[in-house]
Amino acid sequence: MFKKLFGKGKEVNKEIAIYTPITGEYVKIEDIPDPVFAQKMMGEGFGVNPTEGEVVSPINGKVDNIFPTKHAIGLQADNGLELLVHVGLDTVQLDGEGFEVLVESGDTVNIGDPLLRFDLNYIKENAKSVISPIIITNSDNTSAIAVAEDLNSVSKGETKIVDVTMN
Repeated sequence: MFKKLFGKGKEVNKEIAIYTPITGEYVKIEDIPDPVFAQKMMGEGFGVNPTEGEVVSPINGKVDNIFPTKHAIGLQADNGLELLVHVGLDTVQLDGEGFEVLVESGDTVNIGDPLLRFDLNYIKENAKSVISPIIITNSDNTSAIAVAEDLNSVSKGETKIVDVTMN
């Protein structure tokens, strides 16, 4: 009875869709040119080869972590899904140069809300790759992950890439 009164009994939907946070060309996770991501050491996911320098939220949830070097943002959905949006490869060494974060840790975000901007040309010139991994960092807490296969161009906040069922 108290759960009903105080809203604690609200069921959380275990199903969640992940949209692309970046406009560009879809890259299968196995084709990301970094073994940590390609071999799914951090979790299941996909990549995007960006054609523009803006990252939007791929899910409804909260900003969980903003890396001090601004190259990556961790998000968490209400159902516990944890997602890492990592701009480029070996971009941690850029020490924040070329990145502008638009949110703060703890902010609530919806699909399509801007998270950060990045200088695409600067990253192309100064990092290993601009291919940006989007990783479900708690893949082991899921019962099903269905990643789209036959995609080419993807549009931030519009193209659905992954359907996930949490445990």
